[in-house]
Amino acid sequence: MSRQLFTLFLGLLLTFMATAQDKLPFKAEEIARFDEPWSMAFLPDGRMLVTEKKGRLSIVSQQGEKSSPVGGMPDVDYGGQGGLGDVALHPDFANNKLIYISYAEAGEGGVRGAAVARGNLVEEGRRAQLKNLQVVWRQYPKVLGYGHYGHRILFDNDGYLWISSGDRQKFTPAQDMQSSMGKILRLHDDGAVPKDNPFVNYREQDPFVDNEAIYPQIWSLGHRNPLGMTFDLNGKLWVIEMGPAGGDELNLIKRGANYGYPLVSNGKHYDGRDIPNHDTRPEFAAPAITWTPVISPADIIVYRGKLFSDWRGDALAAGLSSRGIVHIKFDGESATEAARYDMGARIRKVTEGPDGAIWVLEDERGDSKGRLLKLTPDSR
Repeated sequence: MSRQLFTLFLGLLLTFMATAQDKLPFKAEEIARFDEPWSMAFLPDGRMLVTEKKGRLSIVSQQGEKSSPVGGMPDVDYGGQGGLGDVALHPDFANNKLIYISYAEAGEGGVRGAAVARGNLVEEGRRAQLKNLQVVWRQYPKVLGYGHYGHRILFDNDGYLWISSGDRQKFTPAQDMQSSMGKILRLHDDGAVPKDNPFVNYREQDPFVDNEAIYPQIWSLGHRNPLGMTFDLNGKLWVIEMGPAGGDELNLIKRGANYGYPLVSNGKHYDGRDIPNHDTRPEFAAPAITWTPVISPADIIVYRGKLFSDWRGDALAAGLSSRGIVHIKFDGESATEAARYDMGARIRKVTEGPDGAIWVLEDERGDSKGRLLKLTPDSR
């Protein structure tokens, strides 16, 4: 049996086993519906900020009451995989009211790229506005096409801003140090470059290479379409990303590491051409988990609450083509799929609420709008 056939057979077997054994351990309550929802974040008072790809940002109560669209939003380039994306609160939101949004931005001549902006969320009566909007990061360079923006955003406990940047379906930029595409990036909250980023002083480390144009925000490279980032309970950063035809990956992100795409992958090109597996190039960081068939991961969180007490420290990944939630357990720097929960719809976002409930955004539900669901333990 060829390696490709064996990999496919093993993936099908594991998928069948996971799907067959995993009864839903929660009950799901529909709270609201949205048009192509993409992300959400909880405000300190328990309300939620919810983004929709076409450019709408709303404030939503836990009972499903929606505000008028938040004003002051940037121009969003909607199309394909592009549009309004992630939303996150500044760590000191209680004092500065800063929120961060990611979105696709059009350029001249039909090119486009991801961007991250921040603004002060100001509520005046029943109307909310983003004021003092400032772009803190732009994907470089802008290119043609509508795919693989990435643009998940995340803050760590030290206040650094992390951004996932997809390869825009252009392959080689993931290995190009003069491009921010196909990278995980680390910035200060205002977009400035931390002086201890791994490639800030790269020219001094290798004076025989012309590195003047190296993109200093880079923390790691060799990524395809990273759509989920989370820190585990020990502070380690994990990123989940879509592979090509096969080979979705969960990666433990390490300083300055190269994860190999498109030179290696446990999938292959959509036209059938092989890509060498990770084990053929040990100089590249290997994934902790690969999935073939793919799960099409769209997001990932590490659960920290008490409501699902057995899950504390585990990860939950949103699956698009797999139409469910993938439960992942960690063991140091290793990870394994523990269960898979069929949700009957493409899952775009998974978020932990203030009381430990799990909140889920469906990407779509047939011809209907995507639902916002609240998951709580099933006591039956």
